Amino acid sequence: MKLARAIHFDESDARVYASPARTGEWCVSGGFEFSNWSEGDLTGKARQAFANGWLGLETFGRVTFVAVIEAQPEEVEALTEALAQHFVTYYAAPSVEAARPVAAEEIAHMATLCEDHDANTLLTVARELTEAGVREAFRVIEAQAAGLEQFAIHGSLDE
Repeated sequence: MKLARAIHFDESDARVYASPARTGEWCVSGGFEFSNWSEGDLTGKARQAFANGWLGLETFGRVTFVAVIEAQPEEVEALTEALAQHFVTYYAAPSVEAARPVAAEEIAHMATLCEDHDANTLLTVARELTEAGVREAFRVIEAQAAGLEQFAIHGSLDE
């Protein structure tokens, strides 16, 4: 299964997000965070997180760019558990067991966004508030021959 990891080309995310994601952490869209937001919530760094931020699944910080990478089944399982626990801790889900299917749906949505792209393809997200709720649009930036390998992290972050 393909998912995406946070990638940074400079230090701008550290300045524009209240809590930036760490380079290399797995990410999802994270649009659920904004489901109850209104125009009044869209100020300062919160506006930037809403407008363009992917959600890191380790720090639960935001990042502007993610790179498509192959994920191992055990990583997907761990990500699902981490996101389910996040739903319990921050969104009052009644239990990890109850939150797990919703977390799995978020991971599956990210996998769908990534599945047709080569490794190191970059993705960006743009959100806007509409009368129907939050609308997300995704942009694909194909990997260049000269290299995103120098930026993207492959394999374990513990090595």
